[in-house]
Amino acid sequence: MTAASSAGGAWSPFRQTAFTVLWVATVVSNIGTWMNDVGAGWLMTGLAPSPQIVAMVQAATTLPVFLFAILAGAVADIVDRRRLLLVVNIGLAVVAFAVGAVVQADAMTPVLLLVFTFLLGTGAAFIAPAWQAIVPKLVPRSDLTAAVALNSMGINISRAIGPAVAGMLIAGFGLFWPFALNALSTLIVIAALIWWKPAKEAPDTLPAEHVIGGMMAGLRYAMFTKPIRLVLVRAAAFFLFASAFWAMLPLVARVVLGGGAGLYGGLLASVGVGAVAGALLLPGLRTKLGPDMTVMLGSIGTALVLVTLGLVPGQIPAMLAGLVAGASWIAVLSTLNVAAQAALPDWVRARGLAIYLTEVSAGGLWRPMPPSRRLC
Repeated sequence: MTAASSAGGAWSPFRQTAFTVLWVATVVSNIGTWMNDVGAGWLMTGLAPSPQIVAMVQAATTLPVFLFAILAGAVADIVDRRRLLLVVNIGLAVVAFAVGAVVQADAMTPVLLLVFTFLLGTGAAFIAPAWQAIVPKLVPRSDLTAAVALNSMGINISRAIGPAVAGMLIAGFGLFWPFALNALSTLIVIAALIWWKPAKEAPDTLPAEHVIGGMMAGLRYAMFTKPIRLVLVRAAAFFLFASAFWAMLPLVARVVLGGGAGLYGGLLASVGVGAVAGALLLPGLRTKLGPDMTVMLGSIGTALVLVTLGLVPGQIPAMLAGLVAGASWIAVLSTLNVAAQAALPDWVRARGLAIYLTEVSAGGLWRPMPPSRRLC
């Protein structure tokens, strides 16, 4: 984080109006997404309360990233990224409003919930590479590390707020409200993208790429370029196993701890609080220890969390484990994300980030059977 520090510190990206507006819009939208995820997971435990069926909600969320992220990255490197983000977010808004309407009509079924979840996950798969790839356009290069860290912190602020609000809404007003507020939150991002007018770039003089050729070029670049290859190897080693924490959390809350939606939301909120605290401490930690040691500490912390949830019963130990899980997760995720951004030139940035996201989601598809589940 030395570059970010020299440019003004961890908060310097907020000097850029476009970054600030899009960051706030993304945080609001992610709060809605987390409310939707909590609502979907909790709704499925009522519709079909078996570990395998509940696990399919997580699989339906992460499978689209695994299937489509590389395609989405190629598209994002070929077409106008702002226009792509607008189109996909409008589609997500339509699906999100449809989910709210079906839940309100009390017509949701397990199959229909999985279909809606898969569609929302597909939209997220096409958004993620393009969204991450526009970050270098929003801030000076010297602020890129800080911007990536702030994006990660924003996700975890959402994780702290969204689940807690969803738990209170479900307990106090019913399952419809998390889905309804998620639908409304998509409109915030659409408005921010309409407002944002990026500077026009010089026309590209290179021949236009095709999607399939672009995908192959991105895979070749990741395979034969050592810096990004090392990031991908470390990401695979961590996310494949650490993601079991997310998968099991709904069943830990309901079955192991005997709690309700409020407890599940509280556990996710504790993870979010830990992640926000970790994000605030991360610049200094990474400066003192370096990225390798930071990733190692995050991995050790995650392992301790899994051992605690498996062997130490009780809601208080689970909440404390959530704090450590959040801090550990943000340490690894943010450090690897910064390394990936730094290793990728703009022409292949979205594709490289898409490959990274595919590895993250691959952890979400792994699950010990039976019973099981997971998320990233």
